[in-house]
Amino acid sequence: MQVMPEKGAAGGGLREQKKRATRAALAEAAVRLAAEHGVENVTVEAISAAAGVSVRTFFNYFDARDDAFVVIDTDISARVRSTVLHAPAEVPPLDAVRDAIAAELAEAEQQHELWQLHAEVLRAAPHLLVRSLGAHLADETGLAVAIARRLRGGPADVPGTTATDEDARRSLDLYPRLLAAVAGTAVRVAVEHWSADPAERQFADVFQETFASLAAGLPAPPG
Repeated sequence: MQVMPEKGAAGGGLREQKKRATRAALAEAAVRLAAEHGVENVTVEAISAAAGVSVRTFFNYFDARDDAFVVIDTDISARVRSTVLHAPAEVPPLDAVRDAIAAELAEAEQQHELWQLHAEVLRAAPHLLVRSLGAHLADETGLAVAIARRLRGGPADVPGTTATDEDARRSLDLYPRLLAAVAGTAVRVAVEHWSADPAERQFADVFQETFASLAAGLPAPPG
């Protein structure tokens, strides 16, 4: 799942909220500068200045300049995985994934313009599009691992990259892989469909309809 970081995301202590806000400000600054000047003309110094932080602070959040354009928020991804793992046992896996993602997209309407700019930046820079795809696939695999652990009744934690995690990735069954991939695609399609005419419907309604169609087995609409 790939989403823009949200400055108003709830949860965590004040320190964690400030960290999320700083990371979101840096990512937003990077996208806006790239949309205006072109990726090749944007420097770490310019991104940091636009976000009101030092270059040193930038590298506390991103390993390299291009990481700021890719916008995979590891905190959001970790929260989604944790929510999936901690959902009540009676909740179907698809519903658990839907609800976990919905909680992170609660302020989607406020992200509309930034989402569009981000898409434009990626389309204009093929190397970033490839980088974004790789990050998305890694994020998708992490969600699949969480789904598999939930199905197997495993420990309700999501550790980092460890040998145990690698073993889990290699042994993933078809269902966790498919559900994680379908969920990511559903989010993308819901965002694109809603973005075509955001005034017509609220994003939350489009999102819920998208997952309802999945849950129903994608029946053909009435003619």
